[in-house]
Amino acid sequence: MSAPNSRFVRACRALPVDATPVWFMRQAGRYMPEYRALRKSHSILEICKSPELAAEVTVTAAEKLGVDAAIIFADLLLPLEVMGLPFHFAAGEGPVVETPLRTAEQIGKLDDSRACDLSYVAESVRRVVAHFGEKLPVIGFCGAPFTLASYMIEGGGSRNYLDTKRMIYNLPEAWNELMRKLVTVLSEYAVAQAAAGADALQVFDSWVGCLAPDDYRQFVLPHTNNLIRRLKQSGVPVIYFGTDTATLLTSMQETGADVIGLDWRVNLDQAWETLGHRGAVQGNLDPAVLFAGWKTVQERSLEVLRRAGGRAGHIFNLGHGILPETPVENVRAIVDLVHERSAAQLAVTGKAQ
Repeated sequence: MSAPNSRFVRACRALPVDATPVWFMRQAGRYMPEYRALRKSHSILEICKSPELAAEVTVTAAEKLGVDAAIIFADLLLPLEVMGLPFHFAAGEGPVVETPLRTAEQIGKLDDSRACDLSYVAESVRRVVAHFGEKLPVIGFCGAPFTLASYMIEGGGSRNYLDTKRMIYNLPEAWNELMRKLVTVLSEYAVAQAAAGADALQVFDSWVGCLAPDDYRQFVLPHTNNLIRRLKQSGVPVIYFGTDTATLLTSMQETGADVIGLDWRVNLDQAWETLGHRGAVQGNLDPAVLFAGWKTVQERSLEVLRRAGGRAGHIFNLGHGILPETPVENVRAIVDLVHERSAAQLAVTGKAQ
């Protein structure tokens, strides 16, 4: 860990802080002019695979916004390539898996021994850590096994995840093999980022909210438990984030993740109460609010703080990633607002570090 005593890491461990830490999912992305300029000459995958460029994008965003953590620039689906499942980005459509998984035979051929080929991401982490030192913590990340499996099966995003659920119900042995292989690759990949100096690891389960609670517990939770157990052995805090997960929160907590990420579809105070106020929570402003006028942005941001109640263990974030065309000035202003108001609140209540 490069910044173990930082505001962000302390909040991950539900320890008192001097002000609520802030960072944003997708804080380096298309809404930033610096990133758009770089994309004119480099593809997303070229940036991901160049430690120099990935570190530049990561550092530029963190410094411009004044956030409390820098999340490494990479793509969720990078592990698919080393498992033998190529993908590309289609204009306006996002990632497209070229040969989606449909059979047990395809799953049997997937390679789970080449996570080391993703070492360029760990090198990106190493460069960002060298740049910031103790001044700013760095977040590494990976996708959760369910979300990556759904991409591999559906071939991209989906509205109902029918092919994924068809495999879960009709080919449970093949499904479990796929999940086991993903856990093997993802754990090695993420732990390497921690070894390179990352101060925390976030597991993105972006699509898990499509599942019924019983299906999550039977077909997904055991594998996610295994992944997070392996990540926690690295010694850094683990954040587990999903969307549409209001009905899954207590099950997600069973993974042992230090922080549960909340999307905007649930009130933060109610979700934290559901979790028994055990551990930390992250979130959860609606990303679309950033397109409103400043008065509305301010009111909604302060409402998130109000619901957190100054309790140790809150990390301010959005309920999902920053959207393209988001006004940069609103993102930057939220950072200052959260820092100022939370510091004042903590000083008054005597809860500050």
